[in-house]
Amino acid sequence: RTPGAGVLPVLTPVQEANRPLGQQDWYHGAIPRLEVQQLLKNNGDFLVRKSQEKHGYVLSVQWDGSCNVFPLFLNMYAHFDLTFNSVPLLIYHLLSSRQHVTKRHGLCFIKKENIVAHHVGVGVPQGNFGEVYSGRLRSDNTPVAVKSCKENLAPEHKNKFLMEARILKHYDHPNIVKLIGVCTQKQPIYIIMELVQGGDFLSFLRHEGHSLKPKMLVKMTENVASGMEYLESKKCIHRDLAARNCLVAEHNVVKISDFGMSRQQDDGVYSAEGGLRQIPVKWTAPEALNYGRYTTDSDVWSFGILLWETFSMGMTPYTSMTNQQTRDEVEKGKDSHQNMCALTSDLSRIMISCWQYDPKNRPSFKKLRAELSTIYNEIT
Repeated sequence: RTPGAGVLPVLTPVQEANRPLGQQDWYHGAIPRLEVQQLLKNNGDFLVRKSQEKHGYVLSVQWDGSCNVFPLFLNMYAHFDLTFNSVPLLIYHLLSSRQHVTKRHGLCFIKKENIVAHHVGVGVPQGNFGEVYSGRLRSDNTPVAVKSCKENLAPEHKNKFLMEARILKHYDHPNIVKLIGVCTQKQPIYIIMELVQGGDFLSFLRHEGHSLKPKMLVKMTENVASGMEYLESKKCIHRDLAARNCLVAEHNVVKISDFGMSRQQDDGVYSAEGGLRQIPVKWTAPEALNYGRYTTDSDVWSFGILLWETFSMGMTPYTSMTNQQTRDEVEKGKDSHQNMCALTSDLSRIMISCWQYDPKNRPSFKKLRAELSTIYNEIT
């Protein structure tokens, strides 16, 4: 049955069972375990995915509040006394016979989400997990950006790669880059995003910032604050907010991107483990550096640094300092805005408020967006 429907659908014709595995609605390719648990919600919901540890496939079935896993080894697709030479034949036997997978487990039908797109693209710059592509969807010729995942990455790294898609698929906001789809049926795995033609905000500032009026720069930072206000309402912590991780669209609209480090937490707090490897120290709040404690308040600190980047036309914060020297300066209470020139007192005040050492004293993104909107409206 479809999840929640309560009855079995009309039996699938025999020819449906002869379709290739990759064309079956219930086949999800190299999807990670965490995603499986999010998809299977009702008793009898099921899907088949490619095994991350062994050659072969895995049948996952939700039953009695838990996700039950059944390995399907190559050329050994058996059910009780019957054997099948393909996974689709086995699945459609189970559907048509209405028999349990085992004596203890039932089986019902779940359709794949409508976010899977065809593999597309022509290679462009290298990303953290693989190549980044640009291309067009075959269905309607929509231009897209495609992030690929290297095939030889360990399963935990593939999970991190797909974290961005798991976060973004729930969001819809004009200042957040839009997820279009995910390709997981075969290697390499792809994440399909809207293509934002203007490139990253940092490069934009360095090459075109001096030609922009202050009013436009304020508007662009208000765009970021608006997107972060939306994430704040969703209890999503970005953890890597910086000009380099925002994109510039048409009419200089800024969209927040690069959600690879993001986490959505029910209590709004994420505790990271491990050392400082790959942590953007000069953009990271002291409580995150010292204790691995990430919240929306720590994103506010990073937003203050992004403001500094914006009105310095893309300069690197704490330019002459190492990461350790930067940490020492922050602990002493010194702010990176001290060498900023030609800033209004209101903008300086906003930045300083973002850099309050106690996270509780920092403003919300809702307040920051409102203050930047006021400044924008006051500039002639």
